[in-house]
Formats: sequence, structure tokens, C-alpha cells
Amino acid sequence: MEKLILIVALFVVQAAAADQVQTSADAFTRYELLAPDSNSFRIYYDVSAATAGVSSYYNPIRRGSKPDVHGVYDRMTGEPLEWSLVNGNSAKESGLLPDAEPDAQFIRVELARPVPPNGRGRMLIDKTYEDAASYFSDGDVITFSRTLGVKRNAITLPSGYELLSVNYPSQVATRADGRIEVSFINPGTIGVPYTMTARPLKGGLDRKPASSTTNPSSSKLTSERPVARVDFDIPQRASQSRDIVYYLQQPETHSFRLYHDYAETRAGVDRYLNIVRPGSKASDPSAEILDTGEKLKVEILQGAEITARKIDIGEPVSENTEVVVIWFDPVPEGGSKLLRITETYTDPNRFFILGDEFIWDRSFGRSRNTVVLPERWYLTANAVPAVIRTLEDGRVELTYSNDRPGNIDVLIRGRRRGN
Repeated sequence: MEKLILIVALFVVQAAAADQVQTSADAFTRYELLAPDSNSFRIYYDVSAATAGVSSYYNPIRRGSKPDVHGVYDRMTGEPLEWSLVNGNSAKESGLLPDAEPDAQFIRVELARPVPPNGRGRMLIDKTYEDAASYFSDGDVITFSRTLGVKRNAITLPSGYELLSVNYPSQVATRADGRIEVSFINPGTIGVPYTMTARPLKGGLDRKPASSTTNPSSSKLTSERPVARVDFDIPQRASQSRDIVYYLQQPETHSFRLYHDYAETRAGVDRYLNIVRPGSKASDPSAEILDTGEKLKVEILQGAEITARKIDIGEPVSENTEVVVIWFDPVPEGGSKLLRITETYTDPNRFFILGDEFIWDRSFGRSRNTVVLPERWYLTANAVPAVIRTLEDGRVELTYSNDRPGNIDVLIRGRRRGN
């Protein structure tokens, strides 16, 4: 009888999951342009299934593309996942994609484990598309033109090509193998028609090693530096996955609850260190692995405790130094772990009431940041451009995308709504 109850319970859970619409998160796409006459590009698509309880994920194949799937991999372990090509009817029957059209194509991925509540089923989909409408040549000039619905993207040129143009603000870097790569963060809510052109370098690829230099890199503004940043290693902002969300409490408390996600990819690492910035005080921290829902051990250490535990925080330790330490099993070779860290900060110097307004002033270093205003307060000023919306419960949400190296100094003011 107990076995029958268990089977029925499992059936109910699976059916409930199937009734939910598929959601995803953390998507990043890298397009690797192949030989121009192939009209083909390889796609490395990082994405997370975000619907709790589901054990499969459907990746749509764009109409007009001829797909060649090389494999799908679990980001937590690095192990291959089972996959199959299915039509829209199959996707619709799953309940995850109720609006799927019958003649649509999908890659159905069998996840390594059901998605935990508020968790992620992370995967890497490796495929090649042949799509002459998106990637083509006219004489020596190649064009990649495609509506990018994913917010974070990178496009790698073929070897020996120089960049001619790109129509949306993008970073440009040279990969270790000499290929040029552009990357782009879409700050808006809809896909953009992204177009890039390139042509062969005359004389082929010239990869002379850079001359050595004693000029150091610096985070100072250009006007404050005596020399150029000749050794500056440009961080590709689009590929960074450190989201952070702030929930401002009532201003009288000077407090805000926050969570931030961090993917640890270094094999053997068994801890995450969050150094509390001067003037702030951390409290009530917690952490979990979003891949499994596992709750992690968390400690707050200060001053001499940090030194006594021989924890290297990468900077000098004073009596006022405070660090939140999150412990987990070492990251396996070829795998990674996605952490969600939640804590409360109190900072009376940067979050307080002045007259009839609150002021919240904070520097953001991450590429994607979200701030939710306190209940019953409306927005009166915002210094750095943001996407703004009002949530169902009436709170105002501001989302900031920072696609450039360095911090943005966010200043927000708000006023209490009347009764």
C-alpha cells in the first residue's frame, strides 16, 4: 500500500510539473562563424531551466535553420545529457510549451535532475546551424545579421578576419587563438536586429607578440592615470553571470535584503568569500546550490577570526574587516556550482531618509543589477538609466545593465505614497 501511495505521489508531482509553462534563465549565446561559403555558425548556448520540478527542457530551433546537434552537457558535472529532436506536437503535449506550433522543431533535453524550487537546471547546448539568411557573404565582406532575443551574446569572427561594423554598442576583444570576438548585452525587453560585418585581413593573420611593459593597469579614470592601460585585460561583460537583486527595506532601518548568484567554475574550490564593504554590516546570511537545492554552511568572520582561520581574502585584514564565508564540496573537474547567497545589509551612510525622501546611493560592479523599492514608496529620481516597472504588489523595480568595465554609481530617491 505504501508503495502504491508513493507511485501516486510521484505521478501527481510529475503531472503538476508538466502543467507549468517552461521558463528559463541565465542565457548566454556564443556564435562561432565558420567558413563563409558554408553559411554556417556553431552555437554554444548556456541556459538554465527554471521551472521547479521539471526534468526536461525544450530548446526551439529557429525556422530556416538546418541544425546539427553536437551534444548537450550538464553544467554542474560536465557530463553529457540525453537529447532528441522533436516536433511542436511533442513539445505541446509535454505541457511546458502550450503554444508550440505543430511544424516547429525543438531539441528536447533530459535534465540530470529535476529543477529544485527556486533553482536551476543548467546546461550547455552545442550545435551548428546552416542559415544563409543570417550569415552570408558579398564579395569579401561577410555579414552576420540576426535578431538576438537572448540578452547576452558574443560573435566570434573566422580566423584572419577584421571587424568592419556592428550596429549595437559592443565590446571587442581578441581571443587567444587570434580570432576577433564582439560581445553584446541587450538592456531592453525585446530582441534586437543585430548586424555585424567583417572582411579578410590583407596578408593574413599577423600575431606578433606584444612588447613587454612596466606600465601597470589601473582602475582610475583616464584623466587620473599618468599612462595608458597597456596591460589591461578587458573583461567580457556579456559572459559574466553574477546577478544581484536588492530589496530595500523601510528606509528608517537603513537595511536592504539582497541575493546574488555566482557560478564557481574553478576545479577544487570549496568556498566563496563575500567581503562586506566598509560602512555596511551583514546579517542573517544563507546560501544554497541552485542546481540541487542543497543548503550550505555559512559563517560571518571578523578581523582576527579571519587570520586565525588562515583564510586568504586577497587583501590586508584589519580589525574591522568582515567576510561572509560559504562552504561547499569542491568543484569537480569540468563542472561548476551555481550558488545563491542571501543576506541583509545595514548601511546608514548610503541608505537613509532626508526630508520627505529616502536616498539610496551604492556602487555596482556587476553587469546586471536589480533594485526593488520599499513597499509604499514611489520613485522620484534615478541617476543611472534603468529599465523600470511596477510589480503586482505595487513595489517599483529598477534593472541596470552595465556593459562596460568598471562600476556604475547608482543614486535613487523615493517618496512615500499617501494613504
